[in-house]
Amino acid sequence: MSAERIQSAIDRQDIHDCLLRFCRGMDRFDRDLYLSAFHADAEIAAGPYVGDVQGCWDWAKPMHESGQLLTHHLLLNHHVDIDGDTAHSECYYQFVARNHPWEEGGDETVMLAGGRYIDRLERRCGAWKIALRTNIIEWSCLQPSLPPPFGDIPD
Repeated sequence: MSAERIQSAIDRQDIHDCLLRFCRGMDRFDRDLYLSAFHADAEIAAGPYVGDVQGCWDWAKPMHESGQLLTHHLLLNHHVDIDGDTAHSECYYQFVARNHPWEEGGDETVMLAGGRYIDRLERRCGAWKIALRTNIIEWSCLQPSLPPPFGDIPD
């Protein structure tokens, strides 16, 4: 295997790890982990929010905390083109959220959504991070929640 192919595999894994840091940071409400996926000067367009990544965190965190008990950001098909220290990535995602009841005495719901993250990543100081992200939401639905399987069995 050539050195170029090995470096390409390493770069692709580093980029995928970067995308996973974003997901885990959002799901665990871990601001530092979330921000570690982005360059400090990165910009993001996510739903109605367009701006810097710190502002996106400040917008998204209270919304998730007040509306949801938990979230899962799942990465699916991923394509990346690497050209030197710049990469363009398209990654399909699925978002799942267990929501608080909307009204007193109401039932929990589950939100499902899917779309694509369109990213420009840059390698700076040896680290791949997102420089520009567009979140394209392509579908969503709201379902009633069921109790977690085996939830009544003690640990």
